[in-house]
Amino acid sequence: MDKYVCEPCGYVYDPEIGDPDNGIAPGTAFEDIPEDWVCPICGLGKDAFVKED
Repeated sequence: MDKYVCEPCGYVYDPEIGDPDNGIAPGTAFEDIPEDWVCPICGLGKDAFVKED
């Protein structure tokens, strides 16, 4: 599974870790995160993220 980076703040969403503090279980692919999820650092939506190279 790919990691995704929030371009404005640099937060990396790692699917192996998920975002358990915000209800995203480990093992959840970025594509499977609900559309209303936001970056836990800066609060921007999924559209601010790009796939990490």
